[in-house]
Amino acid sequence: MQLGSQTLALAYLGSAALFILGLKGLTHPASARRGNYYAIAGMALAVAATMLSPAVKSYAFIIAGGVTGAVIGTIVALRIKMTAMPQLVALLHSFVGLTATLVAIGTYLTHARAGAPGGVLMAELFAGSFIGTVTCTGSLVAFAKLQALITGRPLVFRGQHLINLLIALAILGLGADFVLHDRFASLLLLTLLALVLGVLLILPIGGADMPVVVSMLNSYSGWAAAATGFTLQNNLLIITGALVGFSGAILSYIMSRAMNRSIVSIILGGFGGGAAGPETAAAAAAGKGVKSAAVEDAVFLMGNAAKVIVVPGYGMAVAQAQHALKELMETLEAKGVSVKFAIHPVAGRMPGHMNVLLAEADVPYDHVFEMDEINPEFATADVALVVGANDVTNPAAKTQKSSPIYGMPILDVYKARHIFFIKRSMKPGYSGVENLLFYQDNCALIFGDAKHVCERMAVELKSL
Repeated sequence: MQLGSQTLALAYLGSAALFILGLKGLTHPASARRGNYYAIAGMALAVAATMLSPAVKSYAFIIAGGVTGAVIGTIVALRIKMTAMPQLVALLHSFVGLTATLVAIGTYLTHARAGAPGGVLMAELFAGSFIGTVTCTGSLVAFAKLQALITGRPLVFRGQHLINLLIALAILGLGADFVLHDRFASLLLLTLLALVLGVLLILPIGGADMPVVVSMLNSYSGWAAAATGFTLQNNLLIITGALVGFSGAILSYIMSRAMNRSIVSIILGGFGGGAAGPETAAAAAAGKGVKSAAVEDAVFLMGNAAKVIVVPGYGMAVAQAQHALKELMETLEAKGVSVKFAIHPVAGRMPGHMNVLLAEADVPYDHVFEMDEINPEFATADVALVVGANDVTNPAAKTQKSSPIYGMPILDVYKARHIFFIKRSMKPGYSGVENLLFYQDNCALIFGDAKHVCERMAVELKSL
């Protein structure tokens, strides 16, 4: 059975509508599950319609690839930890980019045997190979940074921007030569240069900017998919790629604004993971020493508080402490304490990282607040409990002009009456910038694994 052209077009239209509904559902945690169901239904419809398309002449390779991919995907999905989701997303982006590159090269070879490809198709092949290769290698570097296979510090060297510019100009020149003179060697050369450019673009970007980078690479993968759609004359792939490309770009813009930084400065790199700036304020604060506290100290104050604000960060993700925090929240609320969770837009290693973890632990959505909503409430909070959130709580962003994070909006944890910061050690956050919050008189550090500390807190609270 094969679908007619009109039926196929209607199926693709329905699939695109389901993708749009899926994106709409993902705009809020309460509707995220429904959004995922819409997106799954849209993809199932798209695959089924494509399989029944008259353009498909043989199913052998399709079935073999589909079964292999399904097995690998199922194993990865079952074994992957939530803490490893950012690097998994980056790795999957690289696959999309690699696919676009291979499709571009394969399509050229197919058409070259049948006759000279047209100029429009040649331009599409150039765009697909260029965008796809940059996406592939850039995503692989992001994966390596997030997986700690290479350092998360920005690898900056003199003349890097000039080198990137020269490579980009060379790629454009080779692309023009490929389109105008049908030289396959130019396509291969520009693909190799794009491979190098993808590496050089992401290497100078440090850990603190990784959430924006992951979002930006998501946008690149969308444009790579759209370029592939033009090459294959597949309208649904064009629509889907454009949706991903635009949504990723918009999310990157929103997140960069939340960090008070421009997307251009992030793409150019050189921030995050580096050494802190001149330590004038930090050195003066360090002279006062850092207070540490026992679990019992925090439990006593939280048990007698009216309002507690919990600030989760990557430390919570590493320790898988979200379920222990849910139990702590329920124990506090049973004693009449109001508990709220404060989420910074770039907390964790990818957009929405903290929201996903809290949703996994079934923390009610009405307990979770974004930065702009919750910041005015810190001044009236009796206790702020910070669970491994370093950079997004650092007052240096407001007070230390020499700090690399100066000007970045933060959660106003420092305004709370009492602050307890759960942390493994005195190591700085992923950006490498020392947190001045540690040296405030109202802040005390509780050293230990976040999950174990939160579990002990819940036990101690129940015995009060």
